[in-house]
Amino acid sequence: MKPDLFQAPDYYNLDDLLNDEHKLVRDAAREWVKREVSPIIEDYAQKAEFPKQIINGLAEIGAFGPYIPEEYGGAGLDQISYGLIMQEIERGDSGVRSTASVQSSLVMYPIWKYGNEEQRMKWLPKLASGEFIGCFGLTEPDHGSNPGGMTTNFKDKGDHYLLNGAKMWISNAPFADIAVVWAKDESGRIHGLVVERGMEGFTTPETHNKWSLRASATGELIFDNVKVPKENLLPNKSGLGAPLGCLDSARYGIAWGAIGAAMDCYDTALRYSQERIQFDKPIGATQLQQKKLAEMITEITKAQLLTWRLGVLRNEGRATTAQISMAKRNNVDMAINIAREARQILGGMGITGEYSIMRHMMNLESVITYEGTHDIHLLITGADITGFPAFK
Repeated sequence: MKPDLFQAPDYYNLDDLLNDEHKLVRDAAREWVKREVSPIIEDYAQKAEFPKQIINGLAEIGAFGPYIPEEYGGAGLDQISYGLIMQEIERGDSGVRSTASVQSSLVMYPIWKYGNEEQRMKWLPKLASGEFIGCFGLTEPDHGSNPGGMTTNFKDKGDHYLLNGAKMWISNAPFADIAVVWAKDESGRIHGLVVERGMEGFTTPETHNKWSLRASATGELIFDNVKVPKENLLPNKSGLGAPLGCLDSARYGIAWGAIGAAMDCYDTALRYSQERIQFDKPIGATQLQQKKLAEMITEITKAQLLTWRLGVLRNEGRATTAQISMAKRNNVDMAINIAREARQILGGMGITGEYSIMRHMMNLESVITYEGTHDIHLLITGADITGFPAFK
């Protein structure tokens, strides 16, 4: 087991833009990842298994709903702190960050924003502590980039709703205690409902044979005449804008998280280039390797500045969906390109589990697709600047 020697790059002294709380939160998450995630993650990725024993630790570092108010069990932190936690967790593994991101932005966020006080008190404290794990059901087998075309539906049966349909590619599904599910009512309006494990007709089969996010549990949500109590409907927002509001928060976290994966690949490649001797000198002394490394640190620095500014705008309530899309698309693309270049610096060693790079590269192939594909985010920016939606 190799020691975690990670040193975070900060070429433009971005630490000067962070307050003491930001740095304290980030450093606590960083040390936890070094201690609890790095030593085990390669083994769990090889086994294609999520390390459930880290759930309590994720809760302790504030990874579950860090911006949720303390009265509901959250840490009451700002958006930059949230981003920094996601950055550090994804530096460890994108799948682990997915677990935290889903819990925070796709489960706790809608209950907090769209739920009533009774629902908040019932579920948020247990989600914040890690006692409950949640998942988010939006994507369907035939409706990914077009979630508004969903066919999952519920009917009013007087004293309950009857839910039918299916969701797929759902992180945390196999072991989630609750699912925030988006479905159409009899008029075709989209609503969020909280479906609880144990409800008759609700099953969560696991998705196997993944080459990506192998240390994350992925599954389906199947609803076969599931009776959902009426008090489980989230009452304060409906329509497609409700789940998309959750995705704004999650995509923002991904924009930070991708930087963490890129940092890890860069740091690994830099250290390797200084130690690997070929033709009687370190490969880091050659022009071709310096070109790769210089371009990596440049792109990481640009992404750091983009995301920090987005965090400021989020704190001020001024960040737009299109701005978040730009950051998610840019930063994940940046990270996957850095992973590929870093793998080349390591040569054959880059494909082994002795180093994190190939695992990051495979993970990022999912991150660049989920919660808005690379191309869809480009079209969101295009529609925003031209005024012409080109999705159809």
